[in-house]
Order: sequence, then C-alpha cells, then structure tokens
Amino acid sequence: MKLFKNILDSVKPHFEAGGKLEKYYPVYDGFATFLFTPGHTAHSGAHVRDAIDLKRTMVTVIFAMIPALLFGMWNAGNLHYSALGLAESMTFMDKFLWGAIKVVPMLIVSYGVGLGVEFIFCIIKGHQIQEGFLVSGMLIPLIMPIDLPLWMLAISVIFAVVIGKEVFGGTGMNILNPALTARAFAFFAYPTYMSGDKVWINTSTDAGQSVVDGFSGATVLGDYATGGEVQYSTMDMFLGFIPGSIGETSTLMVLVGAAILLYTGIGSWKIMFSGVIGALAMGLIFNTFAEYAISPEQQAFMAVPAWQQLIMGGFAFGIVFMATDPVSAAQTERGKWIYGFLVGFFAIAIRVFNPAYPEGIMLAILFMNVMAPLIDHYVVQANINKRKKRLATVKAA
Repeated sequence: MKLFKNILDSVKPHFEAGGKLEKYYPVYDGFATFLFTPGHTAHSGAHVRDAIDLKRTMVTVIFAMIPALLFGMWNAGNLHYSALGLAESMTFMDKFLWGAIKVVPMLIVSYGVGLGVEFIFCIIKGHQIQEGFLVSGMLIPLIMPIDLPLWMLAISVIFAVVIGKEVFGGTGMNILNPALTARAFAFFAYPTYMSGDKVWINTSTDAGQSVVDGFSGATVLGDYATGGEVQYSTMDMFLGFIPGSIGETSTLMVLVGAAILLYTGIGSWKIMFSGVIGALAMGLIFNTFAEYAISPEQQAFMAVPAWQQLIMGGFAFGIVFMATDPVSAAQTERGKWIYGFLVGFFAIAIRVFNPAYPEGIMLAILFMNVMAPLIDHYVVQANINKRKKRLATVKAA
C-alpha cells in the first residue's frame, strides 16, 4: 500500500489549488480517501468523533453483502443448467463461473455509470466525492433480474443517482433509497424485462436457442400470486435454490450479512426486528381471515404460514440492507420501531393483495421512506408535549 500512497502524494499537487487539474480534485480525493483514512477532520459545528469514517462504514456494508452476491452468482448458474437439464453434470465451479460472467458486467456497469455521474456532479459543484454510491452500486445489481440488459441497468442507475439523490442535495439528503429508486424505475419503464418467467432464469443455450417448452422460471411469489403449484420446498426457499433477483433468494446468506451489520453496530436491529414482527403480524391476520378471500388464488396466498412469508421473495434482503438505510429510514429510536413494523406490515399486505406485482417489499420501503420524516416529527413532538406536561406539573406543585 506504501507504493499507492507514494503515487497519490506525487500527483496531489496537480489536483490542488493552482494545479493543472484543480477542478478534478474531487476525483483524486475520492480515490485517495477510499484507499486511505482521510488526513483531514471537521473544523466547525458539532460532530461525533469515532474511529470509523463514512467510507469505512460503507465498505463494511459491502462486505456484508458479499455472501449474498457470491451465492447469487452460483444460483444463477445452477438454475441455468437445471433449465437445460445439465445441472447434475456440471461442477460447482462451472455454475459459479457462468453466474459470474453474467453478474460481474452488471457490477462494472453499475459502479462505472454511477460513480461517473457522481464525479460529474462533484466537479460541477466543486465538492468532495460522496460515499453513498459505494453501497448502492452493489445493491442495484443484486436486486435486478439476471438477464436485464446492461443498457437498461445503466439508465436505471443514472435515474437513481440524478433523480433519487442529487436533486435532493446528494448523500445524506435523499428521501428515497437510491437502489430501490433504480429498481422502481426499471420496473415501471421496462415492465416486460422485470416480470414474467423468462427474466429470472437464463434459459438460452450456447447456440442462442431457448430451452425446451414446459420449463417454468416463475418465482415462488409468482406461483402463489397466480394460483400455480409451488415447485420449491421450504428449505429451498431458505437456502436460496429458487428463481429471483440475483442477491435476494438466499435468506441464509442474508442472515450472514445481517450478523455482520449487527456485530459492527452499523445496521439497526430495531428496524430489522420490528420489520419481522410487522410481517408476522400481517401474515397472522391473513391466516385468520383466509376463508374470506375473494378468489381461490388469494385464499391460497393468505393461507401461507406467516413465518414462511419471511423467507419468500426479497423480504429478508430488503429488511436487512435497504429498510435500514440510515439516510432514508426513521432517525429517532421510537421512530425506528414504528418505521420497521410498518415496512414489514405493508410488504406482506402488498404482496398478497397485488397479484400484478407480488414482491411488495420494494413498494413498502419506498412508501415508508416518504413517511419516515413524518414519523420522526410526531415522535419528537410527542416527547416535547410530554416534557411540557411534566414542566406544568412541576410549576403547579
């Protein structure tokens, strides 16, 4: 690392005030502070002093997502070869490499396009590079289908950075989770590439022909929403041997990531725990009133055991990695309980009542992102009113 440090120090004068590349200083500073701890500190205002800076926090979140990323690569290859009837003859590495060939370009496009837009805004505004996209750059590919065209991914990333974040002032000012903003844009702009059987499993052969007729790549939620027969066991759902977005299928890998976030103190256990409670509460309500469903398909979906809702679709991934976003989530301690509970509650409600889009965690989180400031406002106002009453009681005494 000393070599990189010497290189950065040697070129630094060119990027400082008066240098030839002065206006590109945010680009230099972004790379320098990513590789090494910043040598500067805040000089005004009230700041929390800690041994970890924001970039290190973001890198920790990235490490927490790596288990889901690696499993997603293998699972994409496994589903592909299963569709072709070749799964038994392929090795673990064959499946992993096939998935990596699909996923790595998505990561490159996501980071390349997203950071490129970030650098452009930094140069125009003249401020330092912001760290928020370090996490969003990995989150976005993980919540997309394996066969999403790269140009669609690029446009979705641009929309997320520009409209979802920069128009609000950049990192720390956005009201919506940027990764979910990208997915929402892709879903509504290119619905045929974000829904249906073909987007979840690549079923093409080396010759470019489609796999034999009769193979279904529907997700578990898709089967329930349409009243179809679910092809996967509970253990398959938990381990992740099912179709779905790249990083969302394995609840086990998501739990590994959650353990990392909780151990390091970066993820909010209040939001995660209350989100699970909210989902279970909605699931139990559906279980109780399943007999009153308006259709056999909806009745079957409502009758799904409440605990099973937790391991289906992207619920676990969403509640761990996106509902806990420290910027767009509730900030007050009591607000986190309310926010997390409602995310889980609405996620299952949307999932069951919206057969056109059974994966409700995205819409639930985006809706609660908008509601988070209101929740915090009333929590703070309630505390103020309580103290006013206490003060009035003391004065009266």
